[in-house]
Amino acid sequence: MIIVGAGPAGLALAIELGSRSIPCLVIEKNDRTGVAPRAKLTNVRTREHLRRWGIAQRLADAAPLGVEYPSNIVFVTRLGGRSITRFENAFFCGPGQDQRYSEHAQWIPQYKLEAELLAHVSTFPCVDVALAHELIGYDQDEEQVRVHIRDVTSGEVQTVSAAYLVGADGARSTVRELAGIEMQGAYGLSHNYNTIFEAPGIAEAHGHGPGIHYWQLNGELPSTIGPMDVGDRWYFIPMGLPKGERFSDEEMPDILRRATGLDLPFRVLSSDYWVASRLLADRYSDGRVFLIGDACHLHPPFGGHGMNMGVGDSVDLGWKMAAVLQGWGGPTLLDSYEAERRPVHETFLEETAINHATAANKLFREGVEDSTEEGDRVRREVAEFIQETKKREFYSLNIVLGYSYFGSPIIERNETDPEIWKPGPDYIPSASAGSLAPHRWLSDDSSLYDKFGTGYTMLVLDAQSRGDAENLREQAAKLAIPFDIVSLFDPTVRELYEAPLVLVRPDQHIAWRGIVPPANLLMVVTGHIQSTN
Repeated sequence: MIIVGAGPAGLALAIELGSRSIPCLVIEKNDRTGVAPRAKLTNVRTREHLRRWGIAQRLADAAPLGVEYPSNIVFVTRLGGRSITRFENAFFCGPGQDQRYSEHAQWIPQYKLEAELLAHVSTFPCVDVALAHELIGYDQDEEQVRVHIRDVTSGEVQTVSAAYLVGADGARSTVRELAGIEMQGAYGLSHNYNTIFEAPGIAEAHGHGPGIHYWQLNGELPSTIGPMDVGDRWYFIPMGLPKGERFSDEEMPDILRRATGLDLPFRVLSSDYWVASRLLADRYSDGRVFLIGDACHLHPPFGGHGMNMGVGDSVDLGWKMAAVLQGWGGPTLLDSYEAERRPVHETFLEETAINHATAANKLFREGVEDSTEEGDRVRREVAEFIQETKKREFYSLNIVLGYSYFGSPIIERNETDPEIWKPGPDYIPSASAGSLAPHRWLSDDSSLYDKFGTGYTMLVLDAQSRGDAENLREQAAKLAIPFDIVSLFDPTVRELYEAPLVLVRPDQHIAWRGIVPPANLLMVVTGHIQSTN
C-alpha cells in the first residue's frame, strides 16, 4: 500500500492499516513543519478515533492552551470594541462525560495533531514514512500499481509496486490529476487571507473573556481572530476580500491594529491567501487508485469539518482495504467506500456553504459600532440574527455524529431502518443499520465503545440471544473474519438499541440489528454479496 500525503488523512489511513499489520509506505514532498495550521479543531468524532487508536490522551496533553480552555465563540465589533453576543462550549470541547460521545472535541492547531499521529505511525514496524519524496507517475493493471517516486533532495527516481495507491495529497492532488478525476462544483465562493502573528499581552488587552473565535463585525475589516498556541500566537482572517488582494507582512501590523482597535506590538509569523470553494470529485477511485480528504472534497472552512472529514474517509477506507488484503473482505467492500462517503460529503458541503453565507463580512450592519441608542438597537438585532443562524455551525453533532450509511451495499437493514440519510436539526442517537452506534457511559464509568473489538462486534443485549451470536461467531471463524461478542445486559443500553442483537463494524457503525441474524449476514457486511434491502 502506498499513501501519498502525510497530513491528517494520510497518517490516519496509515494508522488504520498499520494497526492491522498491513505494510504501507507514506510519501510526502512538502515540509510539514511551520506555524500555519490548515485546521484548528479536532472534533468529537475524530477524537473518538484517537481514543480507539489509544492516543486521545496524548493529544489532550499536547493542547497548548489546555483542554480546560473555554471554546467560546464571541461576536464583537472589534477585539478592542463592543460585545454583541456569544456561544459557549462551541463544538463541545468542554471536558467531562456526555452520554452522546466518548471524547470531547479539542481546540488544537493541526501541526500538533500531525505530530501525535506521526509519532503513533512510527510505532508500527510495517509502516514507513518517506519525507521529501514525491509521486511523479504510476501505472496499474488488475494485480498491482507501480508507483514512480522521486527523492526531492537527490532527484533519484524509484518504482515501488503495491496493491493500492491512495491520494491523500490535498486540494492540488497529483494523484487525482494523474487519475483523470475531475472536481465539480463552485470555485471561488470567497477570497480570504490568513495571518499567524504574535502580540504579547493580547489576551489581557481586551475585555471579552477567553474564546477561540472572535468575530469582528465592522465595516472596515470584518474578520475572525483568535488564539492558536502559547506565546500569544494568534490567527487573523479578514473576510470578503476582492479577488487576488494581498497584504505585505510590513503593512499587516497596522492592519491588525485597525481591525482590533488595539495598539500592540504585532509580529507577523506567516501569511497565506486562500480561496473558499465547494467542490466534489466526480469519482473517488480509478482502478486500484483511491482519493481521500481534500483530494476529493473541498468546502468553506466554516464549522471545522474539513480535516475531520478526511480522517473519517481514512477510517472508512482503511478497515476495508485491510479486510480485502487479509482475504476476508469481498469485492463490494471497496466499492462501498464511495457509496458511503459521497452522501456524507454532499451533506457537509451543503452545510458549510450555508455557514459561509453568514461569514463576518455578511453580518456587519451600519451603526453596529455607534455609541448611541440606535447603535444599541442595531447590536441587539445583529445578536438575535446571529443566535438564529449560527447555532448550526457551532453545535453540529447532528452531522458530526449523526451521519449514516443508509443505502450502503454492505449494510443489512430491516424494514424499520431508513434508506436515505436526512439530518435533522438536532442529534438524536439512532441504532438504525448504517448509523454510528449510539454511545453510552456504563455503570463502571467506562465507555461502551471501549468494549468493541477491532473487527466486527456482536452486542448481545438479551441473554436469550447469546446462542445466535455464538453461531455467527463460528461462521466468522470459518471465514477468518475478526469477530467478538460483547454481552451487556443493561436495560438502558437495550432500550437505546431497540434490539437484542446488534452487529457493529470496525468503524463503530451498525451493520445490522435485529432478533435473528439473516443467513447471509456475514457475506453481506464483508462485501461478498450485496444487500437486497
